[in-house]
Amino acid sequence: MGIVNLTPDSFSGDGLAKDRGRAVAHAEALIAAGADLLDLGAESSRPGAQPTPLDEELERLLPVLEALKGCGVPLSVDTYKPVVMKAALAAGADLINDISGLSDPEALPAVAATSCGLCLMHMQGTPGTMQQQPAYADVVAEVAGFLAERVAACRQAGIADERLLLDPGFGFGKTLAHNLELFRHLPQLGGGFPLLVGVSRKSMLGAITGKPVEERLAASVAAAVLAAQRGAAILRVHDVAATRDALAVWAAMECDVD
Repeated sequence: MGIVNLTPDSFSGDGLAKDRGRAVAHAEALIAAGADLLDLGAESSRPGAQPTPLDEELERLLPVLEALKGCGVPLSVDTYKPVVMKAALAAGADLINDISGLSDPEALPAVAATSCGLCLMHMQGTPGTMQQQPAYADVVAEVAGFLAERVAACRQAGIADERLLLDPGFGFGKTLAHNLELFRHLPQLGGGFPLLVGVSRKSMLGAITGKPVEERLAASVAAAVLAAQRGAAILRVHDVAATRDALAVWAAMECDVD
């Protein structure tokens, strides 16, 4: 899953807010590099981020989404706002990627009657406060429990299991220790559902390596391969070509190759 940031304040420095031409070109480059799907986000969810006004999020998102319709790969939209979900689906989105796990009371009604895919993510707190003092008694059990609860809510709303993906939410209300514990226990978090893992360029990798965000390519690729080894079905990444190369080497090493 290639990342298309339509914000002015992306933590990774690749925000393309209101620059439709550059955003579309970036998306097309990700597809050329081998992205299987794209994730478009028009509101920053980095630690400390404040909510983006609804009209601003739509103004950033819809022109790019409409331009990419028919690009040849599924389009995911990263939003927790039901109004944005409805507008995105009307504009051609194939998947809604919600950092709040469809927790807004209007979110499930907004998507239940559609056929789109849905990614349910765990987050403790909100982007503005989530990294201030994250705390868990048992991070693996609590994250797994939240995801199971949201799956149950989706089923209650009539949403079929095959529409669902789960995301543990690395970096969303977690310390480095919490992130590492979740990573070690990835197979326990899916509950039989496909897992989406997004750790590309994140601060957990900076904490491990001591590298700034622009120097985390090697760490991001290593984490992606390790996530795949632990069963991740979708890897949300900035660096598509490098990640695909690493996965190809891993896959070859795991098989008998003449």
